[in-house]
Amino acid sequence: MQTTVETKYWHHLPDDRIQCDVCPRACKMHEGQRGMCFVRARQNDQIVLTTYGRSSGFCVDPIEKKPLNHFLPGTPVLSFGTAGCNLACKFCQNWDISKSREIDTLADAASPETIARAALELGCRSVAFTYNDPVIFLEYAIDVAQACREAGIKTVAVTAGYICAEPRVEFYRYMDAANVDLKAFSERFYKELCVGQLQPVLETLSYLKHETDVWFEITNLIIPGQNDDPAELEAMSQWVVEQLGPDVPMHFSAFHPDYKMMNTPVTPAQTLTKARDIALKNGVRYAYTGNVHNERGDSTYCHQCGAKVIGRDWYVLTAWNLSKDGHCKNCGSSCPGVLEREPGHWGARRLPVRLSRYHS
Repeated sequence: MQTTVETKYWHHLPDDRIQCDVCPRACKMHEGQRGMCFVRARQNDQIVLTTYGRSSGFCVDPIEKKPLNHFLPGTPVLSFGTAGCNLACKFCQNWDISKSREIDTLADAASPETIARAALELGCRSVAFTYNDPVIFLEYAIDVAQACREAGIKTVAVTAGYICAEPRVEFYRYMDAANVDLKAFSERFYKELCVGQLQPVLETLSYLKHETDVWFEITNLIIPGQNDDPAELEAMSQWVVEQLGPDVPMHFSAFHPDYKMMNTPVTPAQTLTKARDIALKNGVRYAYTGNVHNERGDSTYCHQCGAKVIGRDWYVLTAWNLSKDGHCKNCGSSCPGVLEREPGHWGARRLPVRLSRYHS
């Protein structure tokens, strides 16, 4: 299978360089150079994707691990990523994949049709582009999504939302769900810790809410001393409610020391609980804690009567108190999301997969 393919989001500059127009980084390349993401490069006077059909590995996960709590709860998702990333987060939790500059990292060759076939045979309801950002392998992700759609499999983008307006429209046209990593609510944080900008991410979130039918949830990884100021969490959750509405779930996750921030401490559990409380106070109806054991922070409660409608202990569903049409059995209020008549029963299992077994 051809692993280098032509792309269309780029243009020539007067100084003979070519600018990539996929993300706000706008990398400007001479012949033979790669963009910061590593996977998009200038070859033969055009920008190409160099990792089409190559993956850093496949695994079946619970959908709640993405994290998505309102999208096909309890079901298994076939997860995979490639190499590279278009941000440079000093705290990256998947840096061995996202910061990789080694093609050897890409162990599995997988056509879109093979991925869809594997998901179907493994009983997965969806395929997730994760571990690194699918924006940088947009062409491959879209082809996989199209193959999955034909097979009745949904697709999930786990992304930082760092993408330009035109490719954003094409990319999300083929996605069924997304978890967007809203890393902080300050330009300082994005500039100093991610070498990026906040505003394009906010634009992606607004686009998803007002211009698409994509179900999406937000994750905020809270890092001690960097984005844990209560005033920032207040501003963030207020913006979400005012601009996106109260039904967009927010996940506040614990940081653990990694990559270039090994000396930063683990996020205290009480910090996550406080962030969740702030969000709920400001009108976010579904706020969760992540990367810590907190059954209350994992579970879903009816926004109207407060009854537990989906109980969770880590990634295991412990209660399901929704009617077949997604309403609270206690008061009848609707629970938003992509919900089915019954939950899945995948649990917390993690199943590594070799795609070679599913080649036709």
